[in-house]
Amino acid sequence: MPGKLLTIGELAKRANVSTSLLRYYEKEQLLIPNGRSAAGYRLYSPEAERTLRFIRSAQRYGFSLGDIKLIVGADETTAGDNVDVRDVAEQRFLAIERRVTEMLVLRHELELLLDDMTVHVDRSAGRAAGQHYRDLVEQVCGHEAQGKRTPSVRKLVQRLNCNLASAEWEEVFADLRGRHLHIWRDDDGYSILFSTGTPEVQRALQRIASGEADCEAHLQPEVSSDDGGVLFRARGENAFLFAQLFLALESAEA
Repeated sequence: MPGKLLTIGELAKRANVSTSLLRYYEKEQLLIPNGRSAAGYRLYSPEAERTLRFIRSAQRYGFSLGDIKLIVGADETTAGDNVDVRDVAEQRFLAIERRVTEMLVLRHELELLLDDMTVHVDRSAGRAAGQHYRDLVEQVCGHEAQGKRTPSVRKLVQRLNCNLASAEWEEVFADLRGRHLHIWRDDDGYSILFSTGTPEVQRALQRIASGEADCEAHLQPEVSSDDGGVLFRARGENAFLFAQLFLALESAEA
């Protein structure tokens, strides 16, 4: 049984975009309404939301509208051509991997530099001054000199006094580890879509959202059902904490 048709306003709200953007995509033949209501409003199928999210994600990753038209098959003038859009995607992926690698190397070398600096302070100013420096580094940078390292995302939530830093969240995190998800950047934060909306995932995300209601680090997240999955939206300057957390949970690193 087909799903309920969405008005342009409903689709825009679910995807967190403006209605003018949907009209622009229609003009570009990227997202065509299924029809109109008796009052003249554009109507979209539930599949349009997935297409819209794909378009937005592809744009964020550097694909042009022309590339996206080829991928979704919207450009009828090239629909019959043997165009391999995988090359475009692979080149973009490699560019992102280069940037990620540069940042990982920078973080790794910075941690080693901080280790060296603590040793230098020990030698030049004595153990007491060295311990004071280590405490200062941990407070400001979330860095632990030598020994066992805490995952970076935990250092972040601890530094920002985020509620997620408390040990009681371990049980909640256990229900989310290894779960497949999709994540994308919004204008004011991040959206994280868990493709399997099991009761365990739903409860875990609801607990995180309700538990963060009075958190000083960021705005309260929102949780909603989404086409068989669960959508978690985090807004504000520190919404990246949730993005990092859920990515780490997916790879079982948090």
